[in-house]
Amino acid sequence: MAEAGVPRLEDLESAPLQHHFEDMFNPPGLTNFMGAVQVDHDLFALRSVNFPPVGSGDTVSGVLFVDGKLLRSFAPQVTVLWRPDRVVRSVRLADLELRTVTACPPVEPAALVELQVTNVSQSRRQVRLGFALASRATVTGKAWSHAKPPSRRNKLEVDRQRRALVGTCPKSGATCVQGFDATPSWGTPNMAEFTWELGPGQSRRLGFVMVLAPTREAAESSFDRLARSVRGHIEAAEELWRKEVAQIFEPGTGSFTGSLPVLETESEPLQRLYWSSILGVLYMRRDSPHSKLGRSYDTLMPRYWQTMTFIWDYSLSSVLHALLDPGTMRRHIEHWARTGVHRHYGTEWLTGKPVGVWYAVNDSAMVRLVLDYARWSGDTAWLAKPLRGPSGRERKVLDYLVSWSLHWKDLASQGGLADYGGKRNLLECVSTYKHQVAGLNAMNVWCMRVAAELCEHMGERAKALCLKDEATRLSARVRDLYVEGAGYWRARQRDDSLLEVKHCYDLMTAGFALAGDLMPKARQEIVDFFLRELRSETWMRALAASDPDAAYSVRPDHQWNGAYTAWPAEVARALYRLGAGKVVADWIPGLARTTAEGPFAQGHFVEGLVASSHDGAPKGPPQRPYLMDWACASAGSFAGMIIEGLFGVEAGLDGTVRAVPRLAGLDPSARLRRLVVAGHSYDVSAAGAVRRPDA
Repeated sequence: MAEAGVPRLEDLESAPLQHHFEDMFNPPGLTNFMGAVQVDHDLFALRSVNFPPVGSGDTVSGVLFVDGKLLRSFAPQVTVLWRPDRVVRSVRLADLELRTVTACPPVEPAALVELQVTNVSQSRRQVRLGFALASRATVTGKAWSHAKPPSRRNKLEVDRQRRALVGTCPKSGATCVQGFDATPSWGTPNMAEFTWELGPGQSRRLGFVMVLAPTREAAESSFDRLARSVRGHIEAAEELWRKEVAQIFEPGTGSFTGSLPVLETESEPLQRLYWSSILGVLYMRRDSPHSKLGRSYDTLMPRYWQTMTFIWDYSLSSVLHALLDPGTMRRHIEHWARTGVHRHYGTEWLTGKPVGVWYAVNDSAMVRLVLDYARWSGDTAWLAKPLRGPSGRERKVLDYLVSWSLHWKDLASQGGLADYGGKRNLLECVSTYKHQVAGLNAMNVWCMRVAAELCEHMGERAKALCLKDEATRLSARVRDLYVEGAGYWRARQRDDSLLEVKHCYDLMTAGFALAGDLMPKARQEIVDFFLRELRSETWMRALAASDPDAAYSVRPDHQWNGAYTAWPAEVARALYRLGAGKVVADWIPGLARTTAEGPFAQGHFVEGLVASSHDGAPKGPPQRPYLMDWACASAGSFAGMIIEGLFGVEAGLDGTVRAVPRLAGLDPSARLRRLVVAGHSYDVSAAGAVRRPDA
């Protein structure tokens, strides 16, 4: 019997998701921690099958034909059920019921599909099935530095003995082997066909295997292992995921260097939100033998930016990483300190190299990561560790943090605020959010105060005092950007003009960083602005629909029609600081409804804007102009918000743990069990934090 508060796979299952041809639907993804796969819009096909270092881009393979016609041409309603270990798709097509189970088997760079066809009529009938296969496997030997993984035209060859199509990259030798556990006929080199006779009520099954490998020998070997028992390997995927989910909550088990607390609550929405948040990070874990960085966490999956860890997105799940996998977190922080953080947005794990343009948030993201690692792990001695940076000079971790907190001075304008450049360095699809923006300048205030706290802890009191004084002066300059009476902020342009920007990013950053500096009237105005312009029942708008820049873009991560993965959790974090905990408690049941499709996407539309088969905020689709991937690593921000905001847990650098929970309105009896901080375990309830006896 499962422990209370520890989910079973069945607890994590999505709602039944129905879609038709060309609906705004983002098909689910799967992983086995080596790569990722996405199911396509039809019943059988796979797309974006990539197991680094072998890529196949967004190639679609296995498109299904029934009785000589493309399945999608019948305009069927496809029902999709996702859970961590599998995707189940089903269709009723006249007198046929078709159902597939898709999974990624443990250890192998592969995907599996098992199809079952049932004749639900009262007559015997013939069923003709066709599968259009495609292959574009390749290995580049370089960093995957573009949004889509690499692919290349393959030479195709039918291997009749294996009942498979073999695609080989002429340049690299990378190979894709895809085939069946029954013998097809081959209408064309890439069209496998089956003809079955089914009596009334009779069913028949078919297994499919798709493998990617750097060499043909490796691909064929993996295919042979899997094709011997497709169903057995689907069951092995289920067992893998049952174990992985359970081990998250049990200190000292599995492959994690930490653990997460068990949430016991009678509030189903709160429980669902917590579990989904954790799953969104677990789904990004990559344990590839080809990684130059060891274990890593991808930022998106399954369509875009595989092998990439963006500093910004990783930092938004900072509390979760610090509790669950502090060893990996520390290694990544050290790697970013060594490579520098002012010329890229993240690193790529096949090569360990930096990729992309500079993101303006990198400094505050790194400060957040260092602070959370140190206070949750208790490893404050690490702050004195010397690291050799990109200049070749050694500096202590603490000195790096101080330099990140002061980097804004190198960007300072004549008015004393940092100028962060154009939209490419910031929110990308909000054209007015640029140059001297309130949010990042407010975070500079927070960064200096954090640096002062860490310096004081390490005995550098004079430096701490200087940082505090500098933060106070900068806070006053940032507050000049506030629009009195409105609840939002302005961005100063290079011609000294001021543009009002009704964006949640300023709310979540300035509201969090400057809550204690703002007058009570301004704090209430910010809360009122959120309720009036941004909040929806189950999600939020990143940009107010009344902002003139709402006409600029329809990307739902940062614009008027939705919000990015972490923005609701980050806004909630600021609302707690602003004294609006009740607003968060009232919002959580609606937010939980948005987990109906599985882990949070890169961006969700606000509910009611597009057709959806559930009552939450639907995931944005991956195609242009929306470009939203199915899942994003910053989903862990919700778990952090629940631990620090709802339960009010504060972990001090001196090892003290305090908690002032705000459980009223949700579940006053809720508690966290086995919250491990600095090597000690605590239970947290409405009464506060109580240390458990050491084992």
